Amino acid sequence: MHRRLFSVLYGLLACALFVAWGVPDARAQATLRNGDVLEIKISGIPSTDIASVSGQYTIDNEGFINLPYIGRVRVAGLSPGIAQSTIESVYRNRDIYTNPTITIGQQLQSRFVNVGGEVKTPQRIPYTADLTVLSSINAAGGFSPFADQRKVRLLRGSEVMVIDVKKIRGNPSLDIAVQPGDRIEVPQTLF
Repeated sequence: MHRRLFSVLYGLLACALFVAWGVPDARAQATLRNGDVLEIKISGIPSTDIASVSGQYTIDNEGFINLPYIGRVRVAGLSPGIAQSTIESVYRNRDIYTNPTITIGQQLQSRFVNVGGEVKTPQRIPYTADLTVLSSINAAGGFSPFADQRKVRLLRGSEVMVIDVKKIRGNPSLDIAVQPGDRIEVPQTLF
C-alpha cells in the first residue's frame, strides 16, 4: 500500500518537474506586437511620479507606446525584457530619471479574438493584422445552422457593434477589421 502510494507521488513529482523545467515560459519567449496591452510599472523614481508613469499602455499600429515625459517609444518586435531596458535607457538618457526600473506585464489574452455563440467551433482565434469579423467567424468553423447572421455582435471594451454579415457577403468592403481582445458573439435565430 505504502509502496504504491509512494510510486504515485513520485510519478506526480516527476511530471511536475518536467512541466516546470521542460516547457519554456511563453511570457519569456513572447515578442511584443501592435495591439498588445502592456502593464508598465516603474520604481526608482520620485514617489510623486510613480502613479503618472505606471499604468496600462497599448502598442499602437506603428509599434509605439506613448509614455509620460518621453513620448513615443517603439516596442513592437522586442521581447518584454528588451522593451524594459529600452524604456529605462530613454528615461536615463534624457535626464528625466537617474535610476528607473521598469517592469512590463503583458496581457496575453489581448493577442486573441474570442468567437462564440452559434458558430461551429467557438474558440479564441490568434490575432493577425488582416483579421476581420467574417474571417474570424470562418476560422471558428463558420456559422451553425441556427445562427442569426444579421445580428452578430462585436464587443470591443464597453462598445458593442451589431453587424449584418449577410450584407458583408454582398459587399466585402463592409467587413470590419478586428482588434486584439475583441469578442464576437453570434446569437441564435428565433426560427
